[in-house]
Amino acid sequence: MAMDLDKRYLGMGRAGTVDQVVVDQALRAYMLKVYNIMGSGLLLSGIVAVVIAQSPGLMSLFFTERLAPTGLGLVAMLSPLGLLLWMSFGINRMSSGFLQGLYWVFTALFGISMAVLLHRYTGASVARAFFVTAATFGAMSLYGYTTKRNLTGWGSFLLMGLIGIIIAAVVNMFLASAMMHFVISAVGVLVFTGLTAYDTQRIKSEFDEADPAELQNKRAIFGAVALYLNFINLFQLMLAFLGNRE
Repeated sequence: MAMDLDKRYLGMGRAGTVDQVVVDQALRAYMLKVYNIMGSGLLLSGIVAVVIAQSPGLMSLFFTERLAPTGLGLVAMLSPLGLLLWMSFGINRMSSGFLQGLYWVFTALFGISMAVLLHRYTGASVARAFFVTAATFGAMSLYGYTTKRNLTGWGSFLLMGLIGIIIAAVVNMFLASAMMHFVISAVGVLVFTGLTAYDTQRIKSEFDEADPAELQNKRAIFGAVALYLNFINLFQLMLAFLGNRE
């Protein structure tokens, strides 16, 4: 009898271990999907930015000679916000395939906005800022994925910081203060660095192996959107610090 009980408990232990391995593998596959969607969006944005920046005709459609946005440029710059709201409110009605299609449009439109940076800064500056951003993003995302510390408390603090940055940036459009611009950029780097770790942990915690594949795909897309926006904003702020203007 004692031997039978020992075998039963040993079997339960092995089953629990096997189940945990399966869950961990599913989680890694899910996170890899999020990163792949995010990375594909960054690649698409980069391609669109380079194509437009190297075409004088296309540049003139979206930007003036002083690199101010034209009417069409303003539409292209504001459209991602509208798409993001559409995706957020329509998530329950849209299929994951349709949501992913909107994501490609979303990232392509961001590429139009990014094209102007290739004219404002030297190619070496853009490359340097990109690699620094990628290293920072990778390190903080890895931290968010592996840390045992609960980062939930960061959320409200980072949100307040983000709102403060937006308000300060709007005010500085009228003041044109170089010092205020530097402070905004410095705080912005800290906020989006923190958001990268916070969002990575949040995306990881939202995964549930028991969820239907369709729901998992939708969550992966929105997780990719969050990380994509963190990367893009961090890149622009790094470029403001490290970039040499043309």
